[in-house]
Amino acid sequence: MSKIVNIGLIGFGTIGAGVIKVLTKKAALLEKKIGVRLLLKKICDLDISRRRDVSVDKNILTKDASWILNDENINIVVELIGGIHPAKEIILRALRSKKHVVTANKALLAEEGEEIFKTAAENGVDVCFEASVGGGIPIIKALREGFVANRIESIYGIINGTSNYILTQMSDKGCDFKSALFAARQKGYAEKNPTLDIDGIDSAHKIAILARMCFNQPICFKDVYVEGIRDIDGSDLQYADELGFAVKLLAVTKCGGPDLQIRVHPALVPKSHLLAHVDGVLNAIFVNADLVGEALFYGQGAGQLPTASAVVSDLVALAGKITTQDHNVCLGIGQDKRHCVIRAIDDIESRYYLRLSALDKPAVLSQISTILGKYGISIHSVIQKGRRRAEAVPIVMMTHEAKGKKLRQALAKIDKLAVVKKKTVAIRVERL
Repeated sequence: MSKIVNIGLIGFGTIGAGVIKVLTKKAALLEKKIGVRLLLKKICDLDISRRRDVSVDKNILTKDASWILNDENINIVVELIGGIHPAKEIILRALRSKKHVVTANKALLAEEGEEIFKTAAENGVDVCFEASVGGGIPIIKALREGFVANRIESIYGIINGTSNYILTQMSDKGCDFKSALFAARQKGYAEKNPTLDIDGIDSAHKIAILARMCFNQPICFKDVYVEGIRDIDGSDLQYADELGFAVKLLAVTKCGGPDLQIRVHPALVPKSHLLAHVDGVLNAIFVNADLVGEALFYGQGAGQLPTASAVVSDLVALAGKITTQDHNVCLGIGQDKRHCVIRAIDDIESRYYLRLSALDKPAVLSQISTILGKYGISIHSVIQKGRRRAEAVPIVMMTHEAKGKKLRQALAKIDKLAVVKKKTVAIRVERL
């Protein structure tokens, strides 16, 4: 007879319903594979009367999370309500009650993870969070277990499907940002308020979690540089394509010597690189490690069943530990502690793509290049599209390596020129 592991689910939304579907449909298969019966004992949600696309026994439903947290027979609490509060308080109560926790809450782990992981360690229980990054892509388990002997050097991720879909639409259809965002909403890929996605915050939460795992040190979320895609125009993707690049919202973390980089921003990615061909709502995470070299993880980064798949994988892992009484707590902290300092974005060197809107007049290029030269920024190439005498035309430049601070200072001067009619768009060119 199989042993039973009791589960309490807090959050009966789309992902919660997906977890119930998987646990119900795959119950026999999971029990056969792990020799443990995963029993969903109680479900909590503020709205227990709303119709869902999955049926459950009404007797296990409650609006009161304490009904789950105070139940000594529940071994694992699954938190799927999202946000910081009251999710943080619920998780901390569960941990202090010696219950393991599974969560998909990327914002909470990125911003309040230190207290949560410390509390878990103090109480000898685990926090598992495979679903917090990459949906159904098993990146957390790969970094924590598969790469356990590796020293992670860098991670580059396309980890927000909404932004990636918008940029793909702009590239493939030649449309502007607003039209691409509208298409994303029509498809159900963008929320009514898409700020977290298009402003890069969702990606920043995820890369903060990965950085903490890989480099084994606290990450203060406010130190993560974040830049979204609102200022990207369809023409930028066309020019990038002509230059041999694709534009992606890239989440980056890398550690070299004492410096740790952790940043999210649009970037020109060479078309020769695999990440340049990750399109639509798909996610991809490119890892560089000392033993395995380069590895790419690619797949569904969101959605009900891919995310539920990740949650259930954590439940299976914990069930194995509970039934074998394995007390080796693994909080997903993988590498030797680096003691790195987060490097300010102003101090990071990069090549840049610049798109200026300037009057088509003699000596305009000379004025712009003179300012760039004063700040030590040299020009690699220039493209000027069309001729409209005394009207504003786009000028596209590719620079050589330049520090972020120097470029920012130079553009502040350039954008004040009478011949420049719009704020200059600057996109980093990423070397992978």
